[in-house]
Amino acid sequence: MPNSELKAEALELFNAKEYPKALELYQYIASKGDLPALATVGYFYHNGLGVEQSYSKAIEYYQKASDAGDHTSSFNLGLLYLRGLGVEKNATKAHEYYLKAATKGMPQAQFDVALMFENGEGCSQNYSESAFWYEESAKRGNAEAFNNLGVLYKEGLGVEQSDKKAYILFKQSAMKNSPEGQFNLGAMYDQGLGCEENTEKALEWCRKASFQGHQKAKDIMHRMQQDGQIVF
Repeated sequence: MPNSELKAEALELFNAKEYPKALELYQYIASKGDLPALATVGYFYHNGLGVEQSYSKAIEYYQKASDAGDHTSSFNLGLLYLRGLGVEKNATKAHEYYLKAATKGMPQAQFDVALMFENGEGCSQNYSESAFWYEESAKRGNAEAFNNLGVLYKEGLGVEQSDKKAYILFKQSAMKNSPEGQFNLGAMYDQGLGCEENTEKALEWCRKASFQGHQKAKDIMHRMQQDGQIVF
């Protein structure tokens, strides 16, 4: 049976939550040199699906797949090193693995590596590198990357300060339903930064962020409601 048919069968078993059978099949496919299957076996051990959870076993499989070029395995290794699961916590190694996955075009890895560059976690703080990776992640649709890149433009960190660009980026983030993006867009309208001052729009976006659980937005809406400035 060709690999594609075996993989379809394995996926069917996985979706039916028949994890032991699915794992057995993925292990067989992996033994034939299939990288995504190798990574999937790691995922089974990582999450204890159909097998006793073992971070060290997961790392073993992820490492093999990562060394052979599988970006999801590199990302998962980064996650385990960052949290110290199955290995000693090591932000430098986490950054290396995230960067490996980021260079392969994985949006979440690009976001995480940008965040690490911004905070100087596991690497030297570098705002221009941070901006570069946020932009790469945003290009691939990551809502939070639009927001964080907007913050860098608003503050002029690693990029030339621009309220207009910050406004555009916050708007893209907000339209993608990011509560942080919605709150920041509301603040731009409130202060007329990069756009025309508009109290109504400021309130609208602050309310949207509040409904999604954004704490600062909730506090502002609560305060305004108590002052009798708004009625929900």
